[in-house]
Amino acid sequence: MNKITERPLNGDVEDDDEDEGNDGREAWERTYAEDRSWEDLQEDESGLLRPIDNTAIYHAQYRRRLRALASITATARIQKGLIRYVYIVVDLSKAASERDFRPSRMAVIGKQVETFIREFFDQNPLSHVGLMTIKDGIAHCLTELGGSPESHIKALMGKLECSGDASLQNALELVLGYLNQIPSYGHREVLILYSALSTCDPGDLMETIQKCKRSKIRCSVIGLAAEMFICKHLCQDTGGTYSVALDETHFKELILEHAPPPPAIAEYATANLIKMGFPQRAAEGSVAICTCHEEAKTGGGYTCPRCKVRVCELPTECRICGLTLISSPHLARSYHHLFPIVPFDEVSPSQNDPHNSFPNTCFGCQQSLLSQGNKHGLSVTCPKCKQQFCLDCDIYIHESLHNCPGCESSRLSKSISAAQ
Repeated sequence: MNKITERPLNGDVEDDDEDEGNDGREAWERTYAEDRSWEDLQEDESGLLRPIDNTAIYHAQYRRRLRALASITATARIQKGLIRYVYIVVDLSKAASERDFRPSRMAVIGKQVETFIREFFDQNPLSHVGLMTIKDGIAHCLTELGGSPESHIKALMGKLECSGDASLQNALELVLGYLNQIPSYGHREVLILYSALSTCDPGDLMETIQKCKRSKIRCSVIGLAAEMFICKHLCQDTGGTYSVALDETHFKELILEHAPPPPAIAEYATANLIKMGFPQRAAEGSVAICTCHEEAKTGGGYTCPRCKVRVCELPTECRICGLTLISSPHLARSYHHLFPIVPFDEVSPSQNDPHNSFPNTCFGCQQSLLSQGNKHGLSVTCPKCKQQFCLDCDIYIHESLHNCPGCESSRLSKSISAAQ
């Protein structure tokens, strides 16, 4: 007698799938297991649990990056590209909908790209950025090269939808078409945020990589899944960097490393004189046609000193005469990349040494440097003026201010004394 196996109903199959996915745990148990919130706690000297000091961890990572950059610049005088033309290529294939990054890779990419664009224009006021996306095997240009962070962010947030496969070759071919029109003095770069583990290409990707190399385009890739040989080969051939993000914090750290200007490749760096115009701001009541939006606007804007047309924002390139339009603060803010501040020395004074006397307040913010128990915490000191600063001021001085307050105050004191 044959034994007949009954076919399970659809409802039974769904219940079995749900039971396998739940692993017998309640919803609140799965939430805590995914968050792993217990990893954010540590035991103090008295045996009590307290949150981990993320500020100290972040500063330690920042100091390591600063020392690495200082060791590179100390070996040789490195030329930096101050006028950069960068295309950010965002992979919005179906792989970007994965939830190993919370809430999804796509959401994390959108958030960190917004942060990167604002930081990029803060550190590179003379540079331009453009946005591209990859989905359904096709590369799309969201925004052309420009200097307005708000327009780029608005365009990206309106197109965060995932579908289809990724095509690395189509993205590179589209980037080639735009960056080949850039003048020789501009540094051509592309930053690819890649979520997929494969690429669906219509032709020979290796030939496209050689085209990027011949066009002097520096290609860098940040992966969100696992390391891929073709991405590593692309970065090695074009002089870029390749890295894979472990989590959201690591991804933010990796993408912000591309904000400062990279060292210029020797064969790509050409010294050229660049014509620039410094336009005056138009009167508030004047009416003129804006060449950026091709419409009449009242007040605001800037007037090109060569052809007298109106533009909305600076820096930009005049669409009529092609003159590069900037302001003097933009030029001054690019100066610090050529002569960066040396890293400060870490100071961890021993309380048992009576010969060491350290100030109790930070020279920058005037906040106390004493920790619990009136003990001196970790601080830094400038190797030139010997003034002492807290960790927050150390980051602010090197990333935003780009001038040492101690050195500037001593220089001002000397000039006042000489004048008297």
